[in-house]
Amino acid sequence: MAEESWRGRVGRLQNAEIEAFLAEPHIARLACLDTEGWPYIVPCWHEWDGDSFWVVPREKSAWARHLQHDSRCALTVDEAGRQRKVIAQCRAELVEEPNVGGRWVAVAERMSVRYLGENGPKYLEPTLDKPRWLYRLEPIKVQTWQGQDWAGRYK
Repeated sequence: MAEESWRGRVGRLQNAEIEAFLAEPHIARLACLDTEGWPYIVPCWHEWDGDSFWVVPREKSAWARHLQHDSRCALTVDEAGRQRKVIAQCRAELVEEPNVGGRWVAVAERMSVRYLGENGPKYLEPTLDKPRWLYRLEPIKVQTWQGQDWAGRYK
């Protein structure tokens, strides 16, 4: 088995592993449907609160309007190396339309620190006067995986 150690731990992530992984600064890829029904995918920062994902689009982000038009979306957070991934089909709930100083600010501040470290607020502060949306993405279906092997259902 030692010669197989390069595969890492293979299989689904446990709840504690999911929480730890989603707390790391991995960029999410959010998929939604545009107004013509075409897939639209965008990389974005995200925050996981243990139940839902949160995203903070800029006022003019096309994907914010797409989510407003059709709440069905999907999100994937993944990595190279250990190849951990979380894939979720979600329903987007509009929490705030574009505004300045809303609930989105606290979410964006936490994200800025997580993604950029202690200097994150220096990145965010000059743009706090720019309106942003706040969406909560409620997972309907979640799949996870880690390691360098195929799931049993594919073998």
